Amino acid sequence: MIRVGIVGLGKMGLSHQAILGANPDVDLVGICDSNSYLLGILNKYTGVPTYTKLEQMLDEAGPQALVVATPSRFHASMVRAAIERNINVFCEKPFCLDAREGSDLAAEARRRGLVTQVGYHNRFVGSFAEVKRLVDAGAIGDITRVLAEAYGPVVLRPSGGTWRSKRSEGGGSLYDYAAHPINLVNWYLGAPSGAGGTALTKVFSGEIDDEVSSTLFFESGTTAQVSVSWSDDSVRKMTTRVTLWGTRGRIFADRQECQVYLRDGSPLLTSGTEQYRQGWNVKYTTELTAPVDFYLRGEEYSAELERFVDRCSNGEVEGVNSFDDAVITDQTIQTMIDDAQRGAQTRYGGDTDGDVAVRHSHTQPRRVPAIRRVVRRLARR
Repeated sequence: MIRVGIVGLGKMGLSHQAILGANPDVDLVGICDSNSYLLGILNKYTGVPTYTKLEQMLDEAGPQALVVATPSRFHASMVRAAIERNINVFCEKPFCLDAREGSDLAAEARRRGLVTQVGYHNRFVGSFAEVKRLVDAGAIGDITRVLAEAYGPVVLRPSGGTWRSKRSEGGGSLYDYAAHPINLVNWYLGAPSGAGGTALTKVFSGEIDDEVSSTLFFESGTTAQVSVSWSDDSVRKMTTRVTLWGTRGRIFADRQECQVYLRDGSPLLTSGTEQYRQGWNVKYTTELTAPVDFYLRGEEYSAELERFVDRCSNGEVEGVNSFDDAVITDQTIQTMIDDAQRGAQTRYGGDTDGDVAVRHSHTQPRRVPAIRRVVRRLARR
């Protein structure tokens, strides 16, 4: 039996409370939030002790594990408070708005031998997990290109009433939406060496981005295009998907299925243990996902918390979605922000020879020849 506390009772916090409350291996010892009305309702119907101060809950309730489901800007301080008390931590995504602070927290948790996990639930979706298995098995050979997408109808008119609409709070589609496909790219390919052509575009919002587009570059030569919009009402709800092209085939996956096209020479065709054939193959999430004890909103949410509880029970420091994994995504996001702030990736102008300077954010500036007469003629106009 693991003693667990929860801080933050928004959409995700309430989901976590319901899932953990139904887990026979969990003793929910405390819930913390600033909303006293909501705390009163939960205490009345669940009997779980409630708190308005995190430190008080940590010291009085004595949880062995803490679930952090607050707005992003509070993550670092709350995670630190738990780590300093040698408490295992599950933190909602994104991990930290400051990647350097996240790296420090990950190192300290590792030094103390604590179990850590961040709520990138797509890693517990059967179809996306199958992509990981196939990539590791070299199913489509060397990966040359990736397209990572997420679309949804979240912001469809000018508004600014929640923390997600404020840059300082950690809002915006980059942190709230793009973090999910970026995290999958990190899972499959690791950390990128740089980013280029990043655009953080406002559609309806006044302060934060509603659309994200960028190219991530990897040392292997692979590129990954990120395309995200939470202002797209052509889809009914959030839709995350990835497509990978390789020298031996192609993989497409979303929440429902994993489609695999294999060319002759794929190692999966000669292994003798796989149920894949040359050409197109389709596997559905239902056949790729293990059942969970308590279903709410999607089995991936229950699966990630069940795994966290199991790891805490067994003292398994290493595991899917650790702080170290999440820091890679935080760093990738920061690289994209830095790239977007640098502006256009190609600038025209130049010296007396009329050369054109081309800058790529992941490499050093380089110069390429230009048609000098045309440039000089345009400059005189």
